[in-house]
Amino acid sequence: MRASGASYEELHAAGGGIMSTVRATRAAGGAGLTDAVRRHRGWMLRAGTTTFESKSGYGLDRETELASLRAIRAAGGIPTWLGAHAVPAEFDDADAYLDFALEEVLPAAAELAEAADVFLERGAFDTAQARRYLQACARAGLALRLHGDQFTEQGAVALAVELGARSIDHLEATGDSGVRALGKSDVAAVLLPASALFLARPMPPARALVDAGATVALATDFNPGSAFCESLPLVCSLAATQLGLSPAEALSACTVNAAHVLGRSGRLGRLAPGYAADIVLLDAPDWRYLAYHLGGQVVARVVLGGAAAELR
Repeated sequence: MRASGASYEELHAAGGGIMSTVRATRAAGGAGLTDAVRRHRGWMLRAGTTTFESKSGYGLDRETELASLRAIRAAGGIPTWLGAHAVPAEFDDADAYLDFALEEVLPAAAELAEAADVFLERGAFDTAQARRYLQACARAGLALRLHGDQFTEQGAVALAVELGARSIDHLEATGDSGVRALGKSDVAAVLLPASALFLARPMPPARALVDAGATVALATDFNPGSAFCESLPLVCSLAATQLGLSPAEALSACTVNAAHVLGRSGRLGRLAPGYAADIVLLDAPDWRYLAYHLGGQVVARVVLGGAAAELR
């Protein structure tokens, strides 16, 4: 459908996209989810990613959401509960689903996850619903994240700033006022150029965000529907060629700034005394090949916690 010209929103309305993945995720079971996360974690490691955050959000029932969070933890990832990703078919509306999620899933999810996320977008959850969800998650001790401004501006930036969210992902539709607001705030902008490329969407305003003083991080947005990509080097290439970032800015965005987003800026993201010895060695004459060699096999070796990692 996408190759024939269907938009992301049209796919979603037809039962594809997120809801198609929900059906497959529920059918996979706990063991299947654990195997899938470990397999793709291996691909990420091969591409040089030593630390990864991963979100649930494709189960949207109690059993599968918790199984997803457990699978992320089992693979050494940092789990985020994306409990408000979409409204599953068994609920009449978003409010009824949030009643269930906050009462039946949040208490257990808060014991497994470090953060909570919500998809604030037309056709998903509105500002009032996102505020209700995030405030409940904050009371449960979770850090806050948002999926916002992916297709339309619906108030996600203002809500992220209001609630002191750690980060907001996407921002492909963010205008000048949103850029200025993020530049004055402590909310990190997590940019996902592989997703924008995959969906043929405008790229997020990375240059404007950096120039406004915002903290910018880069991520793959690896997921089955809109960014089937585990490669941060490819994302760095897109950042340099499509987002207007320098290679040095791209490197900072996926190391030290990403560590800040994950609440680990005191031990990850730098090569310094007291930090974890996570080091990526490149098979290239210049470190800037990380952004220059589009899709190239530039990662030669990965050291994880001071030991050579097995790259599968």
